[in-house]
Amino acid sequence: MDALRGAFTAPWMQSLALLCLCAAYLQGGIGKARDFAGAVAEMRRFGLAPAAPVAVATIALQLGASLLIVSGWHRWLGALALAGFTVLAAFLADRFWQVAPPERQRAANAFFEHWGLVGGMLLVAWHDLGGLHGT
Repeated sequence: MDALRGAFTAPWMQSLALLCLCAAYLQGGIGKARDFAGAVAEMRRFGLAPAAPVAVATIALQLGASLLIVSGWHRWLGALALAGFTVLAAFLADRFWQVAPPERQRAANAFFEHWGLVGGMLLVAWHDLGGLHGT
């Protein structure tokens, strides 16, 4: 038990966990930056205008907030920013209640997976803002 506790409380484990939590945002931001025309088209598909500035802001948020989280500098701020972004993205991109039954389950899974990420980000912010002191 002590070996397991030692492994899971090692500093590298926290770094790995934070990197995993940010993986979707890092991949999304890098992918959008590499295919900016595709990112603009995605913004248009979701009815966001003006599409190019929204795409730039999305890339900056995904990459910048992830870097805050992974680096530890204002980690709570990056986590809250990505939590808010993810709530908006879930309601914008995964409206399972409006999807026909063959695709409804996939959209519902994506919607609730987004909420899992929100929960993880809220835990990061809670921890960084001293949440452990109250328990």
